[in-house]
Amino acid sequence: MAEHIADLAASFRRHVRAEGRSERTATVYGQAIRFHSAWLVAQGRTATLDELSRAGIRNWLSELADVLEPSTVRTRYKGLRRFCRWLVAEGELEVDPMVGLEVPHVVDRPVPVLSDDDLAALLKTCNGRTFNDRRDEAVIRLLLDCGLRVSELSGLDVADVDLNREVATVTGKGNKVRPIYLGARTIRAVDRYLRERRRHRLNHHDALLLSQRGRLSPDGIRDMLRVRGAAAGISDLHPHRSATLGRTTFCSLAVRSAI
Repeated sequence: MAEHIADLAASFRRHVRAEGRSERTATVYGQAIRFHSAWLVAQGRTATLDELSRAGIRNWLSELADVLEPSTVRTRYKGLRRFCRWLVAEGELEVDPMVGLEVPHVVDRPVPVLSDDDLAALLKTCNGRTFNDRRDEAVIRLLLDCGLRVSELSGLDVADVDLNREVATVTGKGNKVRPIYLGARTIRAVDRYLRERRRHRLNHHDALLLSQRGRLSPDGIRDMLRVRGAAAGISDLHPHRSATLGRTTFCSLAVRSAI
């Protein structure tokens, strides 16, 4: 009887974590496996190794290319490719079904950049004095000002931020450490948040950004941006749009007292 892909995916996740990969990387790889398995079931097939075929994977990727962003298609491709290589290395498969299979060619669409009015409306949603208001403004300004990846922002600890020196220390991909320099309004937003954070029941936690359960996760940041974006009348707000603005126009807005 053929092995179920879900059972092997659990073993693969343990392997990825044993290699020292981040929890986020393990999750992204797992998503590719889970989504392909779900696609197999939707096609009336069983999600077992017998159905993990070159033709099936090619068709799945082609369908993804019709509905998803190019970066997402590439992420799904890389995750499943890594899984297939592991299956061969572990002796679960004799032949890698993805050898020579390239990611479908998709044209990158430019990320919509927030307008000045959009930015003002977004920040206005954080005008309150609650913990979430203070935290969310700090998150938005850090994304705008510094162009951080959402995983880097989530991974910041309190000790990584030095407001007196106007700098934060970020650990990026491959555990590479780099400084980021904070603008005056970002420093003010983070300072306000840190003062509110002292009253949080989890203020002993190392994480800079807190939720009600601990560290604010990358998915938590994405969810927050969608909620704040909807409140500001901005559809499909996500970290890439924020980071794009941070690299292009935010510096010119920093002198405006309204923002």
